[in-house]
Amino acid sequence: MVDRPVPRTARLSLSKALPFWLSLTLIPVALVSAVFGGWFTLLLPLWAWWLFTLLDVFTGLNLDNADTDTPDAALFWYRLITLIWFPIQFVTIYGLIYYATRATHLDLGEKLVLFFGVGVISGTVGINYSHELVHQKNKWERWLGDLLLATVLYSHFRSEHLLVHHRHVGTPRDAVTALYNEGFHRFFFRVLFQSLASAFAAEKAMLDRRKRPVWHLNNPFWRYGTLQLVALVLALAVGGLEGLALFILQAGSAVWQLELTNYVEHYGLTRKHLGEGKYEHVKPHHSWNAAHKATNWLLINLQRHSDHHYKPDRRFPLLQNYDAEDAPQFPYGYPVMTLMAMIPPLWRRRMNPRVRAWRRKFYPEIEDWTPYKLGTNPLPRL
Repeated sequence: MVDRPVPRTARLSLSKALPFWLSLTLIPVALVSAVFGGWFTLLLPLWAWWLFTLLDVFTGLNLDNADTDTPDAALFWYRLITLIWFPIQFVTIYGLIYYATRATHLDLGEKLVLFFGVGVISGTVGINYSHELVHQKNKWERWLGDLLLATVLYSHFRSEHLLVHHRHVGTPRDAVTALYNEGFHRFFFRVLFQSLASAFAAEKAMLDRRKRPVWHLNNPFWRYGTLQLVALVLALAVGGLEGLALFILQAGSAVWQLELTNYVEHYGLTRKHLGEGKYEHVKPHHSWNAAHKATNWLLINLQRHSDHHYKPDRRFPLLQNYDAEDAPQFPYGYPVMTLMAMIPPLWRRRMNPRVRAWRRKFYPEIEDWTPYKLGTNPLPRL
């Protein structure tokens, strides 16, 4: 692991925390979309993705690093936005289901677009906040993360992310490390099944080590299933079959955004196979990063992805920035890069040369990249 670069230490304060609260602006935008309908239903994705991308143009890059020894007490205003998000998201989703299923001014198309946009709230923000929460040691925070994931019917993400992705990123055992030349659409449908299977297998392996059967109550899949069932039944109770369909739509929209992000974060970046199923340790150059200020406000520094993999439980205000010498950088923030990923020829045209340059820089000794590109290297040892 290379030393953490610290170009300048940033002081943490309430004023520094407030930009991360801009995610709250999505809630009144959702209400305006529902009340006025029509073209207003497009506001949520435009607001979340393109307003913050436009702000990136004016705010530039944030290369400052906070002191990693900052105590949790000094991070109160940063942490609070993630702690209050579940009740906000809960009321927004179910309140809009109640409203939309009874609104006479919204036709079917407007409702579909509106709840695709609600998925922007529960995906771009909600899943991202749940990601921050499930990484923490505090059980209360992990429970809030579970509740958020239940509202998008993707509770197994917790197991897959903590037990598989962080351990095996950049190897054939990690389903969400996108292979070189693999298009997003193929990746998406592959990951939907493989990540669920790998999450269940990881939990089963943990139970096996404790000599407990897979149906033991300690298997978190019981909790995942119960929470998701409650979420579905509540949607049905609030809005009938139409409400249930709208709930599933927003969940699908959220999961699509999560997997788009997973796709771009490690595209083509593989750890070196050292032989006999052994791989090098995860290093900063195994993640794509973006130092764009405004989109990092929206995504609570998820774009400082290399440091997240170095210290997974490090709270988001303390994540460190790496420069291009140590970690590959995106030319734009994640929203632009994920849009590009939706058009595979454009994505490959922009990203494949960057991946090849990354190989030459970090692994000049590797001559045959075929097993890395095809994912045919041996599975890492468990």
